[in-house]
Amino acid sequence: MTVDVPAYLRRLGLSAQSPSVEALHALHRAHAERVPYECLWIWLGQRRTVEPAESVAFVLRGRGGYCYHLNGAFSELLRALGYSVTRHVGGVQGSAELPAGVTANHLVLTVSGLPSEASPEGRWFVDLGLGDALHEPLPLVPGEYEQGPFRYRLRPSEVEPGGWRFDHDARGSFLGMDFRASPAEMSAFADQHKFLSTSPDSGFVRVATVQRRDATGVDSLRGLVLTRVGDADTRTVLEDRRDYFTALADVFGLTLDDVPPAGRDAFWERLAASHAQFLSRQNSLPSGS
Repeated sequence: MTVDVPAYLRRLGLSAQSPSVEALHALHRAHAERVPYECLWIWLGQRRTVEPAESVAFVLRGRGGYCYHLNGAFSELLRALGYSVTRHVGGVQGSAELPAGVTANHLVLTVSGLPSEASPEGRWFVDLGLGDALHEPLPLVPGEYEQGPFRYRLRPSEVEPGGWRFDHDARGSFLGMDFRASPAEMSAFADQHKFLSTSPDSGFVRVATVQRRDATGVDSLRGLVLTRVGDADTRTVLEDRRDYFTALADVFGLTLDDVPPAGRDAFWERLAASHAQFLSRQNSLPSGS
């Protein structure tokens, strides 16, 4: 596919540079800060595929997506800029109660050919689709890594022979992620994308989620609850419509200019109804729960 590289770089606030470790890090940081992890398109009644060309177009319209879209689009940008990029099948483990496994609920990227002191073999773990995790690439080398206030670990996978395991910070929204070493085609993710975007059991269907990582922490908006974790820990409930859409624009850069007024009205009604159901469940819990 042909990527409108100048337009994509304008979205990131960057100019074109030749492939390098420094340029890769700058691209990753800018993407994490400016292109949010989000599933609002599901709640807006929109449908998306995992095709990278569609994901690039969505990014250029000022929107984001989850792993298949963010990493899919970013991989196309990197290839257009001359990087050697490989896509991999991954599996996010939400909690210790759930088994680890490479389930294809996650798309992972690696970049090769960029040796440095941190990565002598020149391989990098690149991932914009983990929501509240990476701000910059990690060397694809076993070890512990710090990014701002968070600590991560990379190690050989215990469930995928020859694969890798990413362990998230204890304050993260999931436990870790395993991924396969071999390359993957985007068709490998079609079934899981259908589940994640349409099933009532999907977390993206149950909760309208937006996340944005920066150098010092992560902002998350789940339903009507806005939180900040990292340099500060804050929690704000946005029960006023104007406050919600203002936070979307100011914190996450999501103006939803591509959504007509009737669509925004229906979206807000769904959010408010979901929040009311959440409060009802909370109020019905026994005291002390």
